Amino acid sequence: MPRSHSSSLASVTAGNSPSPNSGRVDGIDVLRGLSILVVVILHINLRLRIAKTFGQHWPAFVVSDIGWNGRNGVIIFFAISGFLITTMCLRRWNSLENISLRQFYKLRFARIAPMLLALLAVLSVLHLSGVPYFTVRPQVSTLPRALFAALTFHVNWLEAQHGYLPANWDVLWSLSNEEVFYIAFPLLCLLTRRRPALIATLSVFVVIGPFARTVLSRNPMWQENGYLSCMDAIAIGCIAAILSGAIRLRSQIRLGLLWTGAALAVFTTMFKTFVSQVGIDRAGMDVTLLSLGVALMCMCFAQENRPGRMEWAWLRWFGRNSYEVYLTHMMVIFSVLAIMHRLVPDSRWAAASYIVMIFASGAFGTLIARYFSEPLNRYFRRTSAAARPKPAAIELPRGERLSP
Repeated sequence: MPRSHSSSLASVTAGNSPSPNSGRVDGIDVLRGLSILVVVILHINLRLRIAKTFGQHWPAFVVSDIGWNGRNGVIIFFAISGFLITTMCLRRWNSLENISLRQFYKLRFARIAPMLLALLAVLSVLHLSGVPYFTVRPQVSTLPRALFAALTFHVNWLEAQHGYLPANWDVLWSLSNEEVFYIAFPLLCLLTRRRPALIATLSVFVVIGPFARTVLSRNPMWQENGYLSCMDAIAIGCIAAILSGAIRLRSQIRLGLLWTGAALAVFTTMFKTFVSQVGIDRAGMDVTLLSLGVALMCMCFAQENRPGRMEWAWLRWFGRNSYEVYLTHMMVIFSVLAIMHRLVPDSRWAAASYIVMIFASGAFGTLIARYFSEPLNRYFRRTSAAARPKPAAIELPRGERLSP
């Protein structure tokens, strides 16, 4: 539940709702916050069921919408990821055909590697110490095999073949999808050379995606988490960024696209029963529609010029460090569950446990981002001696991040 980037896309000509003095795009941060929120809630719900505790009398569709939307949260991550990475490349090199392979991969390393390597080190210690919920089952994998899968971005393939890894390893399936895509992305930019050719190439992923989720494999886990099953969401975000950089939308059109995108996102995430009844999910189109909706909203947010809304501040807070929260939230969840079980085993405290786990996950991720991953990100960027970016229509502030 791929990896997220900074939503700092503000500029004089194409900057939406930047928070005062931050240069960030509030709308995209809110989307990222919503996506990580539903992922965290899903992983709590798997262990402390809403339907069996404080949601016993809630309608089933409400429980489903709140507690079982985690995969949709990852799809939102993917679409935002494609939009922001492509926008960063347009800003840095003015044109995707000028992209530098060396600098692109260095930037990816600076953003992804410190957090990933630290996480794998901690998970290895926990496994070797035999800590419950963090020990890799021998039926699934050995520790060296799991580390190899994480470092070579095929955790999704390993799990599809042998079963689930422990929860804090399992989240790396989405990182596998994203990083394999971004290994290929700059190569595609250089090979196609022209915007129409690149859009056509990316559209191949969009076309294949629904088939990969339905007919190209009989393995349910691979249909859901395989490379081609997820890369269409990233590709849709990339295409949206290319179009956003080339076309300045009028305010009326922008508003219409914003509401269209929001409607698609709400439809696919909050009306899952109807989506299933009419066969949209069986055709593999639910992911496509959700990705399209998110991409449209990103385009509009990146071109708006309205001040941020303070009532969304807590969601923006989640979204700004979503990569760190995503990779570490299972540690927080298991720790809080153990403490709450000892202190207040009564299920009447389940709702309070949810609140504690959600905000503790956000706080833990924020601390890691502020004092570990972001300082190392800046350090590697400085030592890489990257060329200073040229001005472009879409700009990110200094220190923009590449994250899943």
